[in-house]
Amino acid sequence: VAMAAPRAVMRAVRVFEFGGPEVLKLQSDVSVPVPKENQVLIKVHACGVNPVETYIRSGTYARKPSLPYTPGSDVAGVVEGVGDNVTAFKKGDRVFTLETVSGGYAEYAVAAANRVFPLPDKLDFRQGAALGVPYFTAYRALFQKGCAKAGESVLVHGASGGVGIAACQIARACGLKVLGTAGTEEGMNVVLKNGAHQAFNHRDPNYIERIKESTGSRGVDIIIEMLSNVNLDADLQLLAPAGRVMVVGCRGRIEINPRDTMSKESSIIGVGLFLATEEERQECATAVLDGIEAGWLKPTVGSEYPLEKVAKAHEDIICSSGAQGKMVLL
Repeated sequence: VAMAAPRAVMRAVRVFEFGGPEVLKLQSDVSVPVPKENQVLIKVHACGVNPVETYIRSGTYARKPSLPYTPGSDVAGVVEGVGDNVTAFKKGDRVFTLETVSGGYAEYAVAAANRVFPLPDKLDFRQGAALGVPYFTAYRALFQKGCAKAGESVLVHGASGGVGIAACQIARACGLKVLGTAGTEEGMNVVLKNGAHQAFNHRDPNYIERIKESTGSRGVDIIIEMLSNVNLDADLQLLAPAGRVMVVGCRGRIEINPRDTMSKESSIIGVGLFLATEEERQECATAVLDGIEAGWLKPTVGSEYPLEKVAKAHEDIICSSGAQGKMVLL
């Protein structure tokens, strides 16, 4: 009698209902996904944890996946197999992704081939998991949406997390004057090590005044804002004429006075990486890979968690006192 081939299974985090971190369930009998046409199967070594994944999990985000699903978009690992028409990658290649089809909080993940990029040998897998969303978002916020130019000043508000560090490194390499904020002494040191000319503690009640002083009261040209529901009103006071606030992160509502934009002809611009065109994504990828090659682009990895501790990771990314690099699942 012919025996059916055994079903390949893996460990993966599954979400069956929207809610708090406790809805993240680690299961050990999830089928390994099979790559279809133009898809790549990756053995995952590390996966980045992004704040947006907590919003999606809670059910409060604009985009809701159909249940059940596995979270996670930024994986780094080794190609295990490819679907039809994939010529850019082969089994054994080191890669990182910007998105996955099947979810990255798992031992294997499938991604569309045009969302997969070669991972240079200079970086380990943990650093590879810190590349996709943080660096592509930072580049998009600075240049594709913020039109940053060498010689301008940028304030990275919340600079010690994944996107913040990416923004500091990219802005510094491209000739901007970089100011960064963090919530702890350690976080401020991380910000200074990663390209900021000056760092400020955003828990200091006078930090806004200090930033103003540091710009000779002219203000800053661009603000990369990770927590606009807290900072947007103050950001508008900090801008130089024709300055722009790039809204990268937000956890609620805020009241502002639109007149503050009129007095300087300033702009508030939302940044959504998922809206990038194929051409824009390729531009981001080229900038990132060039930066790695040149040696100035080096992701800083913060807290690391095993898959079993995924709920703790989701709790910490929202509630911890201050980030110090990119949070990753191993």
